[in-house]
Amino acid sequence: MATSAEIMEALEDYKIQCNNNKRLRRMQRDWTKLLHFIAEDTGDKFTMDVIKGEIINNKEGAEGTPDVIITATSEDMCDMFWGDLNPAQKYLDGEIRVKASQEDVQRIDAITMIIWPDA
Repeated sequence: MATSAEIMEALEDYKIQCNNNKRLRRMQRDWTKLLHFIAEDTGDKFTMDVIKGEIINNKEGAEGTPDVIITATSEDMCDMFWGDLNPAQKYLDGEIRVKASQEDVQRIDAITMIIWPDA
């Protein structure tokens, strides 16, 4: 089980990785969303603000009305953000759940293919 601090660290590393990826930023330049991440085993919640494809900030707690809700175990969440697991396979297996519009789910799939090309 990962701690809240470990999940935050993983989210911050992911923020740097995404924001430094020029291809991803260009592709997502019109995507502005509020995301909530829920660690189902610990109950920890996190909020990510994405504005025009840039992750502006990550915060502990679920703030605002989310466009996307992603639920996973704390370990899967850390491993996903650090690139240590295949999020696409975990999603297909039902171990990572995404509640969002079909368009947003497709965007997340595209992000996955760019950030984790071998996934």
